[in-house]
Amino acid sequence: MIKTRISAIVILLLGIFVGYFVYTSEPTLENIKPIPAPAAFKNFPFKLGLDLSGGTHLIYKADLSAVKSSDVADSMASLRDIIERRVNLFGVSEPIVQTEEASLSASREQRLIVDLPGVTDIDRAVAMIGQTPLLEFKTEGENDYVATSLTGRYLERAILEFDQNTREPIVSLQFNSEGTDLFSKITKENVGKTVAIYLDGSPISTPVVREEISGGRAQISGSFTPVEAKTLVGRLNSGALPVPITLISTQTIGPSLGATTIDAGIKAALIGLLFVAIFLILWYRLPGLIAIIALSLYVSIMLALFKLIPVTLTAASIAGFIISIGLAVDANVLIFERLKEEMKLGKSINESMRNGFSRAWFSIRDSNTSSIITAIILFWFGTSLIKGFALVLGLGVLTSMLSAIIISRIFLYALNVKSESKFAKFLFSSGISK
Repeated sequence: MIKTRISAIVILLLGIFVGYFVYTSEPTLENIKPIPAPAAFKNFPFKLGLDLSGGTHLIYKADLSAVKSSDVADSMASLRDIIERRVNLFGVSEPIVQTEEASLSASREQRLIVDLPGVTDIDRAVAMIGQTPLLEFKTEGENDYVATSLTGRYLERAILEFDQNTREPIVSLQFNSEGTDLFSKITKENVGKTVAIYLDGSPISTPVVREEISGGRAQISGSFTPVEAKTLVGRLNSGALPVPITLISTQTIGPSLGATTIDAGIKAALIGLLFVAIFLILWYRLPGLIAIIALSLYVSIMLALFKLIPVTLTAASIAGFIISIGLAVDANVLIFERLKEEMKLGKSINESMRNGFSRAWFSIRDSNTSSIITAIILFWFGTSLIKGFALVLGLGVLTSMLSAIIISRIFLYALNVKSESKFAKFLFSSGISK
């Protein structure tokens, strides 16, 4: 019993620390003044989505008229990969780049959707996304790599192959006639040195030249996995966009809308938490109070997870969090109802608590498993908006099981009720029972 009480104290102190960690980074309501946060905590801010922080929403139409139907998926994946690299180079935090198939009458249109949180200059964002990427070959200099005249404009194609002996993936490069001469000259002058390949200003491969390469064909080998090699081939072949794109829609979302949404979401969560707390205390009495403590720790843990993972918070994910607060009480309700049934059978309070937890576990397991399956399906098939909701809901279900099965049980066991008086039974009863 001493160990149980020590565990309860440790969990409570840990919850206080987690709550402090969450509180000291970024306030959300204007009238809340945070305590100055330690430097380490400032590395874990909340990540806000486009609808909360403001930014730019762009929709492009992809022209696939020259692409075979069997190559549409690969072309769109390559397009998304290129645009995502450009967006990251743009310095945007938590950008969202995704493809979408839109049905328009008898035809189906492939679209590229780009969300840039915090970027309100549409012209600059469009110019950055629309420019042709630069593929460069650089050689070793005294202090850094030096650009050569060989660029992606001389590359005909890149091919993924496998070594016949080792079965290791190899990326083969095929240059045109001008590129063949340039590459031969560069490799001859840099035998034993590195010839780095840069895309959009970032190195994607740094192979060492073993011998002069003539014939316009080169190979890049190394510790590639097949997936990494395939990605590299796609990037090398994307010296230009794989398909033309046309901007068909732009939208700027102001930060004022995001601030209003955050305040409304926080108020809704606090009001919901307050009503749940009142219900638990009035109906379940002392166990209800324990459940409120566990629920408070649950909220602190969830907010800490949002910062540490990090989870990009949107209006949909806030809605998922509010719903998860209600779901977090479900397990406690099942446990307390079982506890009441055991007490009606004449068992002691301590024995009723233990039986209540053990017998309620199967119902808790089944209900939470179905919720987790639902969250997985929503995350797998949903759009980015639905995925945010599903992620928060899934995290909430898993964390609520932790708070109900472990935290609530430790606190209740720590009470170690030895009295079987009417007052003690009243505290552990529920509803209108005495």
